[in-house]
Formats: sequence, structure tokens, C-alpha cells
Amino acid sequence: MTERLVPGVTAPAFALPNASGGTTALADFAGHNVVVYFYPAASTPGCTKQACDFRDNLASLQSAGYQVVGISPDPVAKLAKFAAIEELPFPLLSDEDHSVAEAYASWGEKKNYGKTYQGLIRSTLVIDGAGKVSLAQYNVRATGHVAKLRRDLNIDPS
Repeated sequence: MTERLVPGVTAPAFALPNASGGTTALADFAGHNVVVYFYPAASTPGCTKQACDFRDNLASLQSAGYQVVGISPDPVAKLAKFAAIEELPFPLLSDEDHSVAEAYASWGEKKNYGKTYQGLIRSTLVIDGAGKVSLAQYNVRATGHVAKLRRDLNIDPS
């Protein structure tokens, strides 16, 4: 597993297919703060809760100068369906070979019901306009994570 990213390091570049049929790259956000969150699987209860929390808090995040991007190992078609059903107004990116998740230390060993396997580690990284990591959170919980992130970023909960 790649060593976890810490504030101050340069965020690994990426360009991935998105749910809208195009490609989204980290470079598209140059000069802007971006919240990149990794989630295991679209349309599952925890991932839906987290995505909807980002959707419901998007206006306040954007007012504070943050864009949001979600990344999962799901294929584009599944992401498109998820974005449409949940009315998600931010890019969802497909990282099927989990190369970007690996570069961000968001892919690794997990344990569930006594079994150990390789999978996506729910993580959120905030990248500043210069492409540097300003906040890195690993093993986050789906429920309540956006509220904690807003507190950590000192964003008014209005």
C-alpha cells in the first residue's frame, strides 16, 4: 500500500472518465480548492448517505471555495445511474483499475466479518489551488463525515 498522503505534499495527478461521459482531471481544478472523496460502491446505503450529504452541503462548500469530486471503482454506467437517481451535481469518476485510489493510499487491506481483502478505503482529501494536499482523512465514516469535514475546514454550518 502507498504511504498515506499528508498535508503539504503534491497531490497525484489524475484524469478519469466521469459519469457524464467525459473526463475529469485534477488539473481541471487548478487554482481552486477541491474535496476529493473516495467511496467503495455507488448505490450502497453508506455511499448513498455520504454522496447525498455532499449534495446537500454543496452550496456551502462552494461558497467557501471548495469543489467536490467523488471517485469509486465503479464503471461509468453505474456512476451515471447513481448520479441521476440521487441528483448528484458534482463529478463522479470511475477508477476501475483503482490506480488513482492506490496513488492516494485509498486502496489497501480491509477487514470485514473476519475476512481480509484488498478494497477501497473510504477517504477524503482536500487539495488546494496549487495542487497540494491541505487535509487528508482516511477510514472516514459515511454518516456524519461531511459535517466533520465542514468543521475541520471551518465552514459555517448555515
